[in-house]
Amino acid sequence: MIPLDVEIYVALEPIDLRISFDLLSGMVRDRMKGDPKSGSIYVFFGKRRDKLKALFYDRSGFCILYKRLCQGTFRIPQAMTPHALNVRLEEEELQVLLEGLPLDEKKRKKCYTKKATLLH
Repeated sequence: MIPLDVEIYVALEPIDLRISFDLLSGMVRDRMKGDPKSGSIYVFFGKRRDKLKALFYDRSGFCILYKRLCQGTFRIPQAMTPHALNVRLEEEELQVLLEGLPLDEKKRKKCYTKKATLLH
């Protein structure tokens, strides 16, 4: 489902990840100066950097990938220019980014799991 051979942009400012398709599309246009329907992947981080959302358009509609790390934080790439709003990544760099960065043992969090219940 995630497209290959596309441009990938990572926003450098954290956002409120409770927002969905329309507001993320607006952030792509307004903050990142991109076209949300271009087919590119646009990645956003939450304030604590343990969650991210990636928005992309697949010719039939918008898709969101939402990932929460059980431990650690995501590595936010470094900007090449001082006032950059986003950074462009290669596919391999996105893969490394999605794996996350482990924190020291003292700061690791347990992943929240909810017991499944059967409906009768």
